[in-house]
Parts: sequence; structure tokens; C-alpha cells
Amino acid sequence: MPVSPSALWRTVCLVSLLLGTSALAATDVNHAREADLDGIKGIGPALSARILAERSRRQFRDWSDLIARVKGINAAAAARLSGEGLTVNGASYAPPAQQPSPLGTPTATGEETPP
Repeated sequence: MPVSPSALWRTVCLVSLLLGTSALAATDVNHAREADLDGIKGIGPALSARILAERSRRQFRDWSDLIARVKGINAAAAARLSGEGLTVNGASYAPPAQQPSPLGTPTATGEETPP
């Protein structure tokens, strides 16, 4: 039985949509199983074990709590893991805002203005 080109095209689009959606699904660190964590690029068995051990004490409040409590996760790792779909309480990682220099901001001549 021949398949029409439009039916084939619809099938290909539907399969692509379903596969693409599953790749974008977020994995929340407070609800993930070990297999879910291991499925995130950059999290191996050792890191997922440390995450689960800390989570068993209490859930993570936010990214800074996760970074402070789990050895091997720093700001750079948090940014990478967030990019791979990891969230904390549904939130992606956002680096903390940089604090202004206590001396003020540099001028065009390189001198700093008072704060």
C-alpha cells in the first residue's frame, strides 16, 4: 500500500516534534531519580550519588544551595548542567549579579570615580 508524500511528511514532522520535546524536558534535582540524573550530560554515577545523598538530608532551596552542598558543582558546572536541562525547584541557573567595585566605576581615562 503506497503512502502519500503528505502523509509521510506529517509522520516525519510528528516524530521530530516528539523527539525534540523529550530532549528539552527539564529534570528537577529535587525530584529526579538516579537514572534521571545519570542521563544528564556532565553527571556521572559519582556526582549523582553525591546529589542524592545531600538531597536525602533536605531538598535543595536553589542553585546556590546546590553549589554549596554538593562537591563538584561550582558556578561553571551549574551553568553547564542547567544548559543540559537540570533545574532546581523548576529554575534554571542564573549567575549571581556582579557587585560593583567598592572604588566605583572606571572612567574613559582609567581613573575610578567615587561610588
